[in-house]
Order: sequence, then structure tokens, then C-alpha cells
Amino acid sequence: MSNNIIIKKCLFPAAGYGTRFLPATKAIPKEMLPVLTKPLLQYGVEEAISADIETMAIVTGRGKRAIEDHFDISYELEHQIKGTPKEHYLTEIRDVITNCTFSYTRQIEMKGLGHAIACGETLIGNEPFAVILADDLCDNEGGESVLSQMLKLYEKYKCSIVAVEEIPTHDSNKYGVIAGEFIEDNIIRVSDMVEKPEPKDAPSNLAIIGRYILTPDIFEILKETKAGRGGEIQITDALLTQAKQGNVIAYKFKGKRFDCGSVDGFVEATNYFYQKSANG
Repeated sequence: MSNNIIIKKCLFPAAGYGTRFLPATKAIPKEMLPVLTKPLLQYGVEEAISADIETMAIVTGRGKRAIEDHFDISYELEHQIKGTPKEHYLTEIRDVITNCTFSYTRQIEMKGLGHAIACGETLIGNEPFAVILADDLCDNEGGESVLSQMLKLYEKYKCSIVAVEEIPTHDSNKYGVIAGEFIEDNIIRVSDMVEKPEPKDAPSNLAIIGRYILTPDIFEILKETKAGRGGEIQITDALLTQAKQGNVIAYKFKGKRFDCGSVDGFVEATNYFYQKSANG
């Protein structure tokens, strides 16, 4: 990374219901579900920190107060364990709280990811920004985080960037899927993208996962974007507007990604990080 950090803020859409994890998510935000001893959202925040981002903008909803409480000092708890062998358990989160600024706004109605990102405009302002979906837990063993990789690309291309990975074609109806032309190894200039296409309609097997860098004009585009699939405002549709002007690239990132929005992916992530911790 250069010292002239271009991306200073990371947006975390965190207003969804987490219905696939009911009843666990009835009173607990899905972003606060732990993989080992750390909630999903903290993994995302630490990834942003690894990319030299210190301002976290979180879009929450009703019943999500636990997120704000987590990224705050718990004086009673700190007092109780101060000077005991348990004190070190809070070291990691204390470092996060100390090194970051957190701001929050609410998505009043659940109208899709595009709408959630649009709700974040008041926190982001008129500047490029990163987006992390905490459901997608990423790890690049011993290498740069996915977001760090993408920030280097942004320094070169100065346009919106989506992280993509190859998926089985039969899973295309779970993702936004892109089409385009390779301009470098693992880098595609996007010409088309479709939200959750049926396998026969998918333009490729490259699916967008929960890492984005967005230019600030996305907010104006989102205001003009009509509700699409599922009656929701889709970020895919807004990005397509940029892509038609040649202003979106897709990046096949280095690393592993776990879909922690599904029970299978959540268990896989838990096993992976348990093995990683056991191996030191």
C-alpha cells in the first residue's frame, strides 16, 4: 500500500434478518454469530484494518444493538477481569476499538443490498469506499487480505471493483454473475452482470462475493435504480450502469471465502479456523 490512502472508509451492511439461522438469530444479529470466539463482523472489521482503513460505517436495523455494544468498551466486564488470567481475552477487541472510528445508521425497511448501501451515504459522503458483507468470511493464509488486494487494484484503475470467484453453474441463482473480458491475469473488465440468474441464463461461472470498492457516483445511480429481482434494490443493477460505461472491473482474488450466511459454510469456516488456530 502507498502512504497516500485513497479509500478511508468501509461500509458494512448489517441490517438483514439472518432467517437461515433462526431461531439463533431471533434476538442475536447474524453478524454477531461467532466463528470460534470472534463474531463474523469483527473478522470483517479486522480485514478492513488490514487494508489501512480505520473508519467503519455500519448500516444496522432494529434488534441490532449488540453490534454497537460489541464495538464499545464494557467497563463492568473490564473491571471484573482486570489483573486476572482472563484479561487477555479482550486484548484483540480492545485494539480494534482503540484503532477505529465506528459510525452507525439504520436501514428502516429491508429493501435489498443496494438500498442498504444507499442508506450509508450519510456516513460515507462523496468519496470512494469499500464494502464488506460479514456473511462472506475471507482468509488468505499468510498473504494479503482480499480487501488489501482490491485496494491496490483501485490505485491503478480508479473505478468500482467487485471480487469474484468461480462457482458451480447450478449455484448461479444464489449470486450476482458477471460477464466481461480479461484485461490482465485475474482481472476482468465487466460488460454485463445479472442478479441471481437461472443456470441456463448465467453469462459465466464468475460470481460476485461480498467485497466491493465503489466510487461515490454509485449513490446517485442507486437513487435512480428501480426495484429488481425479489422486489429489492440490487447493487448489481446499479453496478451494471457503471459497467456499461466501462467503469467496473472484477477481480478473481487470492484466498478462501466461506459463505457464513449458510449453515454449511458456517460450519466449514468454523472447522477451518479451528484447524488454523490448532496449528498455531
